[in-house]
Amino acid sequence: MAITQLGPDDVLRRCDTGELHFETTAELSEPDEIVGQPRALEAVRFGIGIRGKGYNLFAHGAAGSGKRTLVQRYAEEHAAGEPVPPDWCYINNFQQAHKPHRLSLPAGRGVELQHDMEQLIEDLHGAIPAVFESSEYRTRAQAIEEEVNEQQAQALKKIHDSAEEKNITLMQTPTGFTLAPVRKGEVLSYEEFERLSEKERKRIEEDTEALQQQLSKALHEAPRLQKEGRDRMASLNREMAGATVSHLVGNLLRKYADQPAVGAFLNEVQEDVITSFRHFLHDDGHKPASLFGAGIGSQSDGMSWENRYRVNILVSHAGNGGAPVIYVDHPSYNNLIGRVEHQAQLGALVTDFTMIRAGELHRANGGYLILDVLKVLVQPFAWEGLKRTLQAGEIRIESLAQLTSLISTVSVEPEAIPLNIKVVLLGERHLYYLLSMVDPEFGELFKVAVDFDDRMPRDSSAQEQYARVIAGIVRRDKLRHFDRSAVARIIEHSSRQLGDSEKLATHMRSLADLLRESDYFAAQRQADIVGSRDVQQAIDGQIYRADRIRELVQEEIRRGTLFIDTQGGCIGRVNGLSVTDLGNFMFGRPVRITARVRLGDSQVVDIEREVELGGPIHSKGVFILSAFIGARYLPGLPLALSASLVFEQSYGEIEGDSASSAELFALLSALSGLPVRQSLAVTGSVNQHGEIQPIGSVNEKIEGFFDTCKQAGLTGEQGVVIPASNVRHLMLREDVRRAVEAGEFTVYAIDTVDDGIELLTGVAAGGRDEQSGLFPEGTVNRCVEDTLLQYAESMRAFAGRGKEEAGAQEVPGT
Repeated sequence: MAITQLGPDDVLRRCDTGELHFETTAELSEPDEIVGQPRALEAVRFGIGIRGKGYNLFAHGAAGSGKRTLVQRYAEEHAAGEPVPPDWCYINNFQQAHKPHRLSLPAGRGVELQHDMEQLIEDLHGAIPAVFESSEYRTRAQAIEEEVNEQQAQALKKIHDSAEEKNITLMQTPTGFTLAPVRKGEVLSYEEFERLSEKERKRIEEDTEALQQQLSKALHEAPRLQKEGRDRMASLNREMAGATVSHLVGNLLRKYADQPAVGAFLNEVQEDVITSFRHFLHDDGHKPASLFGAGIGSQSDGMSWENRYRVNILVSHAGNGGAPVIYVDHPSYNNLIGRVEHQAQLGALVTDFTMIRAGELHRANGGYLILDVLKVLVQPFAWEGLKRTLQAGEIRIESLAQLTSLISTVSVEPEAIPLNIKVVLLGERHLYYLLSMVDPEFGELFKVAVDFDDRMPRDSSAQEQYARVIAGIVRRDKLRHFDRSAVARIIEHSSRQLGDSEKLATHMRSLADLLRESDYFAAQRQADIVGSRDVQQAIDGQIYRADRIRELVQEEIRRGTLFIDTQGGCIGRVNGLSVTDLGNFMFGRPVRITARVRLGDSQVVDIEREVELGGPIHSKGVFILSAFIGARYLPGLPLALSASLVFEQSYGEIEGDSASSAELFALLSALSGLPVRQSLAVTGSVNQHGEIQPIGSVNEKIEGFFDTCKQAGLTGEQGVVIPASNVRHLMLREDVRRAVEAGEFTVYAIDTVDDGIELLTGVAAGGRDEQSGLFPEGTVNRCVEDTLLQYAESMRAFAGRGKEEAGAQEVPGT
């Protein structure tokens, strides 16, 4: 057995300022790498360095542990040496306007092409009207029109002359042309024609029919002449427009000779402008000759004609910026994948390729995209959209309205853009493990886990590195520098946060918060350097702002509403220790645990479990202590015991096995009849072999009982019993340390149940004698076994009387 009374240095491991080789953090440089995360740093290096499908990263750890800082810092360093991704644009598809083409250009040249196309449109506005308003064009167009009109006129004149020779005239009426006989220059009336001889009438009819045939032939020839005229006008228009457009576009073709895709686009633009040149003409009546309406291009896609030749830059990069590293704060579906905007026209929503907008995947393409996984998961369709894009290896813009079939409207189907990206997800561990279990595609897409540790070893070298981290935060946030006593206090508080005197917390957010708050209190006293008093004031302030509930609990104990004794002794009653977690603040409080025993059928009743206030881990602890009792005492006889255990004045769920040793001590006290010291409180779990196992939140539990004893008055008898394996976790408050040093409060460490019951009762536990098989007289274990033996004999006697009574009641012959 080993009962250890801990000294002041055991309950609070101070940071020796002599191990800190600086006066203030102004003398320290920032660490070269993220401190305390060697595993995570190696995983980031591997994940960013390796190339292959699915080697995206998931950085998991507590929020505020510096995941984003580490990942973004290393990604930016790596990206600076990588090639700049190309610019991505969308251009018109002149064959299928609703399926615009993608266009890739070297970094920076997308903007250049966009400006060149805008200038081309502006130049066409001036050049094309000038050509078609020139005297050369008007002369040539008029000549074509006059020639066609002359050919038509000659054909009609020929018929007219032939008719006159036969005393027939050709007349034009509102409905067309007609032939009529004449005499002496006058058209014959119907009566006059009837008075002619039959021979004369027959001759006129034959001549008229022959002329009618010639007229019909001439009139049928007119459309051909008109078509020839239109064709000639179209050729003239193409010639005039082509000469102008080819000169302007030719300059661009030479400029972009190294970009075949741009050359193909410019050739299509040139052909379309030549066909649709009339769109560039002024609306002031200066149009090409309209007799034939030649060369008018059609536009059936509903797109603004100027947009046909524009370039929509989706993403443009600087020529010397390296690969992009982008963190997205709002990863909605549209923000990730991109979207197509619409405009309302005459009650309908219309769009074209110029309204395609880039998503963050486009902007990060060729580089790194950092996302908070929880933000992605809560956005509708964002997670599925991200996975689909990574699996396909291309970004295909589809509107949510189309995906969900909520509305039907005119839209476009942009050509997909190839994806070359490294995605880094940031999240807490439970999200990583949850996605690994429920999403079969997750492991395929995110093969590199970056596990951020929440602690690092505490030694002289680590403390020096921690001080450099503090110096880096001070410079980044422009705070006052900290002296080494302040740094030492921060290091002690870091160990306290973890509840481990041999470790330091790597939670960067809480560290930065403490530094800023310490700087505030230094400013309040107009100090140039932050000292340990400022750090302590910041720590005390954090506690004070959060501990209202703790003060209420202690007040109720002081007022006697919650029953806790800190003096005297009592049978079957032990002061246990519990902890309350309020999220950002935890505090301990004592709780009375009682046990009652009687003759029964080997049953230990956990009242908390019976009323469904005990969690499964707590119930497990009770079953374990039941097994311990059964194995240690009267191994050859059945237990004739009925016992009940309860947490007095508990009105909520009880979980955890840290009170199982206290419950066992209460039960042993009740069985032995020996009172337990109420000046001591107990925490620790127990196994089936009677060993005391470590528990969590040991500092808060000790301080909870210390506060209760302090307000009742410290007598030097009070203390706490903890597992020996928890000693390394002790980082108690300074006032508790002082009380331990002054002998006003004691912390005991034990290894076994026998250690604990001996300390609590003041009576030796006693070990079983190998020869007699009995515990020594007067020991706790002998008293317990004697009680259990009495119960067993009483149960056997009771069972015997029951058989005798049953036999006496038998009736012969039945």
